[in-house]
Amino acid sequence: MKRKIITTGDGSKTIQIEDWNEQYHSIHGAINEANHVFIKHGLLFYSECISKSHSKPINILEIGFGTGLNAFLTLIEAEKLKKTINYVGVEAYPVRQDEIDVLNYFDLISTQHQTEFELLHTSPWDEVIAVSKYFQLKKEEKFFKDISAISEFDIVYFDAFGARVQPELWTEDIFRLMYHTMKPNSVLVTYSAKGSVRRAMQSVGFEVERLEGPPNKRHMLRAIKR
Repeated sequence: MKRKIITTGDGSKTIQIEDWNEQYHSIHGAINEANHVFIKHGLLFYSECISKSHSKPINILEIGFGTGLNAFLTLIEAEKLKKTINYVGVEAYPVRQDEIDVLNYFDLISTQHQTEFELLHTSPWDEVIAVSKYFQLKKEEKFFKDISAISEFDIVYFDAFGARVQPELWTEDIFRLMYHTMKPNSVLVTYSAKGSVRRAMQSVGFEVERLEGPPNKRHMLRAIKR
């Protein structure tokens, strides 16, 4: 499918799949969306409101590793929190290196972390790599339905393409799989606020709340496994 790099509302770049009229991030701001949905309402919420340990590592699963933006922001936040994060990014169709080369995330977020951003993408798949002092990464090249982890993750960043173009990624079966990968008292966050998505989450056992969305989006969802 034909793809191109576009600039979003906050100046950060993302990838657009022209055949689907679908982007990897919000056209209103890739960095703003990622910070709001995944860092503020995912990582920081878990760290401040749920986690009982300041020393225990946090295990994060990302559904849709994509451009590595969520991983990059999480890496930087791990340094601020001085907390070890073990990060697993699942991606069936890795972004090409020529696309990565024109993304401007470290220019806008932290130029001192350029090496770490590049390592997110150049590190081998299916190996655990220490990207920084507080951030370990394992990228898994597979379909989401093939995830087999059980009770392993504290946080899930659910960042799949939207239900309009890939409805099979937003079903009860997928969220049941997510539920099984998560520990008790864990959190799943996503940019989607569709009623069908919320109901699918609730049907497999999640407690779901609708939160204020990122810029130019009314709502998002956060699901908790008790």
